[in-house]
Amino acid sequence: QVRLVESGGGLVQAGGSLRLSCAASGSFFSINVMGWYRQAPGKQRELVATITSGGSTNYADSVKGRFTISRDNAKNTVYLQMNSLKPEDTAVYYCNADNYRMYYWGQGTQVTVSS
Repeated sequence: QVRLVESGGGLVQAGGSLRLSCAASGSFFSINVMGWYRQAPGKQRELVATITSGGSTNYADSVKGRFTISRDNAKNTVYLQMNSLKPEDTAVYYCNADNYRMYYWGQGTQVTVSS
């Protein structure tokens, strides 16, 4: 069982920055892929970025060059540094992780970007 707790969301003006964190805890041997997804009102949940235990990353085209995903394997924590934020980045951001057996989701953290 894996528990994911996100933090770092909030309200920011366009062009600003935020850093999200997600810490995994519970009974597991290791975490495979960790990632961030987001869901805006009236839209489907979409991938933002993922990172493997080895550090390989994948980004949605809409955030490339602006967002950076990283992780600390010793702390089982994944981060999302978001720069040059745009109003269209407004959404609930969810952390996701798998322990080679199941996928888990965090409760979500709201990010609001004002124009």
